[in-house]
This record gives sequence, structure tokens and C-alpha cells, in this order.
Amino acid sequence: MSKREKITFFSALPPFRGGIAQFSEQFRQSLAKKRDVDAFTFQNQYPNFLFPGQSQFEENQPIFQNARIVSTFRPWTYFSSIRKLKKSNGELFITSYWMSFFGPMMGLWAKHLPNKMVKIALIHNLIPHEKRFFDGVFNRFFLRHYDGFIMLSEAVRTDVLKMKPGAKTLVLKHPSYQQFGVKMDKKQAREILHVNTTKNTLLFFGLIRDYKGLDLLLEAFSLLDDTFQLIIAGEVYGDKKQYDSLILKSKNQQIYFVDQFVAAEDVKVYFSAADLCVLPYKSATQSGIKAMCDVFHSPVLVSRVGGLHEEITENENGFVIRDASALSLSQQIEEIFSDSRIEIVTQNIQNQLENMQNEWDEFADSVLKFADMIQHSKKSH
Repeated sequence: MSKREKITFFSALPPFRGGIAQFSEQFRQSLAKKRDVDAFTFQNQYPNFLFPGQSQFEENQPIFQNARIVSTFRPWTYFSSIRKLKKSNGELFITSYWMSFFGPMMGLWAKHLPNKMVKIALIHNLIPHEKRFFDGVFNRFFLRHYDGFIMLSEAVRTDVLKMKPGAKTLVLKHPSYQQFGVKMDKKQAREILHVNTTKNTLLFFGLIRDYKGLDLLLEAFSLLDDTFQLIIAGEVYGDKKQYDSLILKSKNQQIYFVDQFVAAEDVKVYFSAADLCVLPYKSATQSGIKAMCDVFHSPVLVSRVGGLHEEITENENGFVIRDASALSLSQQIEEIFSDSRIEIVTQNIQNQLENMQNEWDEFADSVLKFADMIQHSKKSH
């Protein structure tokens, strides 16, 4: 593809909240350095009564910079959005995919866009964390009409190839997020959060859903002595009562629960305050939280599920949970803090940070090379 050829790009984009929107905006910016990009986003992702959080939008970013063309729960907009995507006249179409609910809509797009157009889906998740009866049918329809697939973990590639054997796939590392600023002084960050400045500090960060395992972490934390404190920062999607109950019962009461969506400008405070970020997920493919941790030199302790642990080398750039039980997790956390391992890992991550500056541009380059390969393949046939 030549420099001026156009990309038609669709995803959740700011001011929509969440990791997909953050990821997509960074990716869009890097693509725009290399190609002309027409970016499109949702009118609505979900009906408000189905949305489990307080708001779908970032409060400090009220203005949409990209065309809003489709509402997932108004099927007639699927057809009007096809016309708008065609009018963009791109040689390459890229869309993000993370919910089977989007399968009919995004499959319909690819089916009706011109055959000469290369159609690539960047799949964050194929198999949902909370399964629905329609997942398989919707996913297969979606996969059928795309030329190639980008994934952020080998686990997702495996899921795709089970449903579409022989699919053209490429696995790329989730680039590190640079947009949240740089690491602050740890003592200063803890003072801002009004937590103890000297205790071993654990962090659980991000939207809170059942599959993320906060219940397991709270049970494990209850077994730790009061040299540890736990910061929980994120809006609960679902029933908050179970977490409140576990906190009330905890033997260690050094728990600070900020039950709200964390604004972008405040992200650095939480990660700078932490010694260890814990991701005790029950299911996962990859995590944008890990991409935040890298920038703030924060070691992670992650579950051995999906692709979450694929980039972790034990005691070098993080830690992997050995056993998903409260007792084992509490013992492992104690071990991590009992010697110099956490300082070594922190320093290793800091040393690697120098190589992370161009990760988004390299990510975009890899996607474009993959698209070129598919384009040449289509022409030869």
C-alpha cells in the first residue's frame, strides 16, 4: 500500500470509556502517521438500561472527534453505516472486535464492503468472559467475512483458528500505554491518596467485574498482616455487596476502595503509589492494565489464564499466580515482599522502558505489513 492509500477504521474511540477506546485511539494515531485514516465510532455501544456502569463516556472529553455511524441495538443503522464506510473509499478496513454481540453488525459490514478492500479485525476477545447462547453463531458469521485477524495473545489466536481453521492471523504484543504521564514519587502519590506511606502496597485497578477475581484477592488480603495495604480503584460493574461484605469481614482492614471510574489524569497517582499490581483474573485474554504497569515500572502478579501470563518471565518482569486459592495467593505475596525480588523486577521494567517509546508505531507498521501480504495474496488469486 502506498503512502496516500486510505484506511477506514472503526472502533470505540474517546470519549467512550474503557480500555478498548484507549487502545484504539493510540492505534489510530499511529496509523494516521503512515496513512490517511477515516475513523468512525458508535452512536451508542449499549442501551443505557443494559450498561452496568454510571456512564459510557469520559466526563472530561465530551466532544466526539470522529463520525458516529452506528448503534448496536438499532439494526437499521447497520445498513446506513455500510453506506458511510463505503463512501470513505478506503483500500483497507480495520475494526476492533471484543464482544460477540457485535458479530452480526461487523460481519455484515465486511460482507458488503467491496471485495477489493482488505478487511482486518483486531480481536481483543473472541470468547466472552460472560458467555451467551448466541456467541458461537455470531462469532462464526463475523469471522467468515474478514481476510485477516490481529490478536494480542496466542490464546485468542487459538480461539480464532478453532472456529476458522486456516485463517490468516498475526499475534502482536499489546503496546505500553504512554498517554497517562510518567511515574510520580511514591511517597507523594500515597500522600495524595491519603494512604500509609510506608506499608507494602497492593493495587487492584480497573473496571470491576466478576471474572477479574477481586473476591479472591480480598480473601487472600485478609490473611496478610498489617504491614500490607490494598488499594482498589475502579467502578463496580455488577453487585458491589459481595465486595463490601468481604471487606467488612477482612482481618486486615488496611483497604482503600475507590468505587468510581478513574479519570485519565489520575491514573499515574494510583500506579505510582503501588508496589505490586495484582490481576487475579478467573478468565482473560490479555490486559490493558499490564500495559499501564509497564510505564509506571509497577510489577504485576497475574493469573495463569488465557494469554495474561504470556509475556511474563517469573522474577524478571513480573510474577505468575501459582494457585488460585486465598491461602496460596497470600503466601506468594508474602514471598514476593520477603526479599529483594520486587526491587529487581521494578528495576528491570524501568530498564526496558527505553525500548517502549516507539511501540505503537511499530505495532501499526506490523499491521500494515500484514495487510500488504493479504492484499498481494488477494491479487494473485
